[in-house]
Amino acid sequence: MRVLVIGGGPAGANAALQAAALGAQVTLVERDRVGGTALNSGPAPVRTLARAARLVRDWTSWEAFGLRGPRPEVDLAATLANAQRVADYAYHRRQVAAHIRAAGVDLVEGTGDVRFRDANTVTATDGRSFTADRVIIAVGGRAARPPIPGAELGKTYEDVRTLTALPDRVAVIGGADTGCQLASILADFGSRVTLIESAPRIVARADADISTALEQAFRARGMDLHTDARVERLEPCDGGVRVVFRIGEQTRDVQVTTAFFAVGWPGNADLVAADAAGIAVERGYIVTDEFLRTSVAHIFAAGDVNGHSMLVASATLEGRVAGENAVRGAHRRADHAIVPVGSFTDPEYAGVGLTEEQARARHECAVAVAPYADLLRPVADGRPDGFCKLIVETGSRQLVGAHVLGEYSAEVIQMVAACMAAGMRVEDVAELRPAFPTFTEGVAMAAQMLTRDLGVRPISRLFWSSLT
Repeated sequence: MRVLVIGGGPAGANAALQAAALGAQVTLVERDRVGGTALNSGPAPVRTLARAARLVRDWTSWEAFGLRGPRPEVDLAATLANAQRVADYAYHRRQVAAHIRAAGVDLVEGTGDVRFRDANTVTATDGRSFTADRVIIAVGGRAARPPIPGAELGKTYEDVRTLTALPDRVAVIGGADTGCQLASILADFGSRVTLIESAPRIVARADADISTALEQAFRARGMDLHTDARVERLEPCDGGVRVVFRIGEQTRDVQVTTAFFAVGWPGNADLVAADAAGIAVERGYIVTDEFLRTSVAHIFAAGDVNGHSMLVASATLEGRVAGENAVRGAHRRADHAIVPVGSFTDPEYAGVGLTEEQARARHECAVAVAPYADLLRPVADGRPDGFCKLIVETGSRQLVGAHVLGEYSAEVIQMVAACMAAGMRVEDVAELRPAFPTFTEGVAMAAQMLTRDLGVRPISRLFWSSLT
């Protein structure tokens, strides 16, 4: 059996490796270099920029620790070069391409866009054609631009790497995960940031307590936030861009050096000419069933292009599922019930499972929030503003959601996700013994609070928290 995988990001690479491991003859075509957005321009380099921003931020707490010294100066060119170094490391040092080829996959990089000629054949920009019995589409997505006048004057997060100087004033249009990360990084670097979000709250898909706390933290750092705000147009002005937006019946504007869009991530279905193969597409995403099959039975789609989860971890899993189903037949479902997510803002936030609003709509629930001010490690680190929130279905006493705000949130949430995947009851989580002192103690503390509140068993508070 011949399997063709289009796109070499996390979904495509894992699909190709899985199909090859199952004995298929696999060709993986990638328009640029394997690794996709995740390694080359997305999470890897953005996390590197976030680390640099966090080091600048930490200067503000030096005096509390008895340290003296001037505020670090941001060398933007060097900072961006370091972010590119991380992307290059992931590709070259780890020898991603060599690993894929060593697994028996015929990897073809640098083809440019690949488009369907029919349901079994695709043609690359460079003129080459590829034919297979099964096809897996994993071409990801791209940053969106809104259909408004002057949209060409704005940039996306992908354009951060092209900056030659740190902008004095910045407008970030879109207050979901990407927009908040970008706004946070630029604010730590020293830019004056205006964040504009059309929804009633920023990070609207997160738990409401996360949104509220993050907004408070952003405002405390001097960011200018506008929610329920619709951007109507961008206009050129002296020294930059004027962003015109509406809140209710009131029209406002802000003049900035640079405006960034973070308003969505449509799939790249149009780039592969999915219609030429008869593949159904909705809102820019390829439609798939629970087995990741498209409307054409022998063609599958994994990762951002299908619009299901839009996360690297999910794309990796979907790639393996699509690779297996393409070779063995559609029998394995892609399950996204327990997928931890984390965002490298300042402060960080993370979540897994249901929000409190979602949980209460489906279950009888109990909720506990462990404040980081009651833990030693956050206080010792000078970062006591944060919390760990656990949501439990009272009948089964199992965790159905968790939400964390504060340092190391993206790491802390992994512990909760593992507990959920293992089907642990809250009283079992309460007996876990995280290392002391750590931020993960917040998970045990919240679980102990719930164990007491549900009357499962009497349990004392953590030693440190009992002193506060």
